[in-house]
Amino acid sequence: MEQIILTGDRPTGKLHLGHFVGSLKNRLELQNLGKYEMYIMIADTQALTDNFGNIQKVRDNILEVALDYLSFGLDPNKTTIFIQSMVPELTEISMYYMNLVTVSRLSRNPTVKEEIKQKNFEKSIPVGFFTYPISQASDITAFDANLVPVGEDQLPMIEQTREIVRSFNNLYGENTLVEPKAMLPENKTCLRLPGIDGKAKMSKSLGNCIYLSDTSEEVERKVKMMYTDPDHIKVEDPGKVEGNMVFTYLDALCNDSHFEKHLPSYKNLDELKAHYTKGGLGDMVIKKFLIKVINELLTPIREKRNELAKNPDLVYEILRQGSERARNKAHKTLIRIKNAMGINYYDEK
Repeated sequence: MEQIILTGDRPTGKLHLGHFVGSLKNRLELQNLGKYEMYIMIADTQALTDNFGNIQKVRDNILEVALDYLSFGLDPNKTTIFIQSMVPELTEISMYYMNLVTVSRLSRNPTVKEEIKQKNFEKSIPVGFFTYPISQASDITAFDANLVPVGEDQLPMIEQTREIVRSFNNLYGENTLVEPKAMLPENKTCLRLPGIDGKAKMSKSLGNCIYLSDTSEEVERKVKMMYTDPDHIKVEDPGKVEGNMVFTYLDALCNDSHFEKHLPSYKNLDELKAHYTKGGLGDMVIKKFLIKVINELLTPIREKRNELAKNPDLVYEILRQGSERARNKAHKTLIRIKNAMGINYYDEK
């Protein structure tokens, strides 16, 4: 069976380093392997479930996310990049799936529970937000995706989709829908990159992000603010690597070549960690090194993004064409679903 990948992001802000290590880097590698049919969705409908009072925010960030995708290297000739709301078949498929999931099952979804708490929806949960795992199942199955690259916090969502697929196939016919599997980043640090403050994951809403579009000056300012070891007061003091955000980011982002170029007194990260743990290495040394590592990674992305931003019409045309291709694919799945359910009234002989 052909390997099909579906992934995407909510357009609630520019993409950041958490996306870089958690999804974008992996997407680019998968795209360039040339072995997969790949769909990347700008999930505006999903973003509206908790931004329904600020539609302009979602609208504006569709372009920002598209710019981040293209400047990172995602190629519309190899990957279908589309806008969720421009594929109305996804909404219809969601309606059919709603009959296969109970309210109590949605309530037990750990990702939903955590996000309800984070967004202060405990007393009044919008139905659209509460049911977005069903919408996500529609997104995945509409493209027959059997692989979904996610962070570990999204694993309960994939399991919810798998349950819906099994329920549908048991009711309406085996093999009607494809049961997907999660693809986790190989680098464990990338499963959930914390924010620069050391709290939770890097999140736009928490204001603890380093964005792909940040200038070199912004990167420097944010890294210098980064949480390290509060007990490492003097240079000669032994330092802790665990929970130290600078080393967490270095684990996720640097390799031996970065040391050769930017910190040649050390061969690799293990040597740097050993010196810091022993004592005699100041926080500013490791922060300056991290600044250079991040800026080396982001400079080509920034430059390409600035060029693309001069021609937004081209970006929107790429999204229009991608959405058209995505809709054609989803429409075929919708017809298959309706045939299996027996609600293809006008097509019946």
